[in-house]
Amino acid sequence: MTARTVELFVDPVCPFAWMTSRWLLHAAEVREITPKYSVMSLSVLNEGAELDSGYRAMLDDSWGPARLAIAIDASEGNEAFSRWYTAWGERYHVGGENNDRRAAAVAALADAGLPDSLIEAYDPVAGDETDTALRASHERGISQVGNDVGTPVISFGEGTAYFGPVVSPAPKGEDAGKLLDALATLASIDGFYELKRARSGGIDFS
Repeated sequence: MTARTVELFVDPVCPFAWMTSRWLLHAAEVREITPKYSVMSLSVLNEGAELDSGYRAMLDDSWGPARLAIAIDASEGNEAFSRWYTAWGERYHVGGENNDRRAAAVAALADAGLPDSLIEAYDPVAGDETDTALRASHERGISQVGNDVGTPVISFGEGTAYFGPVVSPAPKGEDAGKLLDALATLASIDGFYELKRARSGGIDFS
């Protein structure tokens, strides 16, 4: 039996997307699924929007990691993207190497055993091949859920895709599997739209 593909659309700079991606890997240890990571860009989502200056500056500095993820996926494959995303998150989110995103991205390429030449895709160039592919990936994700959500977005390949799950810490073992089962059930309900509660405290990377 072929393992079911569960696709997660992430922006590399989003810590909540990172946490969700860790849960999905844990779920794959106890359920017959194949995680697939794709890019949904917060920079594209908020392009042209009037935002707080600090958040705007953060988004303007977020194009590079998303572009690099797209370039890795295109040239090296999704498994390589997953390796880089893991290495990136361990440095950027968990390790706190977030003062220089480009440096963290370069180090993560080395950690993942990927060509350092891929960093050439990092710097934004409007309308180039990477920019076009990034926008297409983003649109593929957002078209399944609408514009009033962020990242992550999860899709089970059929049924309803939706924003989330937002988790902290990432469930492990059978808890990860049970959450996957529940989310897959929700995806099968055409009229399902939203569940939410207020977040409290910081992000638990354990």
